[in-house]
Amino acid sequence: MNSDTPYRLNFDSTTVADARAGFIRRTYAHLAGAILAFVVLEALLFQTALPEAMMGLLGTSRYSWLIVLLAFMGISTLADNWARSSTSVNMQYVGLGLYVVAEAIIFVPLLYLAQYMCGGQVILSAGLITLLLFAGLTYTVFTTKKDFTFLGGFLKISFFVVLGIIVASVLFGFNLGLIFSGAMVILASASILYNTSNIVRVYGENQYVAAALSLFASVALLFWYVLRILMGVSRRS
Repeated sequence: MNSDTPYRLNFDSTTVADARAGFIRRTYAHLAGAILAFVVLEALLFQTALPEAMMGLLGTSRYSWLIVLLAFMGISTLADNWARSSTSVNMQYVGLGLYVVAEAIIFVPLLYLAQYMCGGQVILSAGLITLLLFAGLTYTVFTTKKDFTFLGGFLKISFFVVLGIIVASVLFGFNLGLIFSGAMVILASASILYNTSNIVRVYGENQYVAAALSLFASVALLFWYVLRILMGVSRRS
């Protein structure tokens, strides 16, 4: 009787480990798909009149960007809720797809300015730096096996503070410089550590779509502010 116990426990633990590994593979496959879809969407959007139209719209009033930001936040919340649906896998994919589209649209003005003011090379450089930072942070979580889920409370408070600063900058017309962008890179990096730890420890095996969305959101935030930093440095040089 006792000789069977170790075998049974080993079988169970192996099964759990295999299920977790499969979940992690599916999560990162969906993340890769979301990033690829984002790149393709941007390429398609820049073949239309949308970039010029958005720049014209945002130039009409300093409050236009605030409206766009609030709309993006509302769509993001809806997309995240759909991606976490426990009743419909199709709804999860709709949520992820909606979020990718929303990110692609809100990135249009920044990418337009980057290409117009600094050239396309700065966008490629920002993408490469973002990829390397993401790979390094992911490697840190998986190799050190440290639990970064304690960052959740800090991130919630920080993002509310950041939102307040951004709204204030729009209302009062002050510029958010390189120091703010640098702080946001750190915050986005902390978000990647937190979400990666959740993937390792918290998410259920059927939540790979929601997990991919959370990671994609953090990577997009990191890319946004890495690009802003490179644009700022390029204009000063």
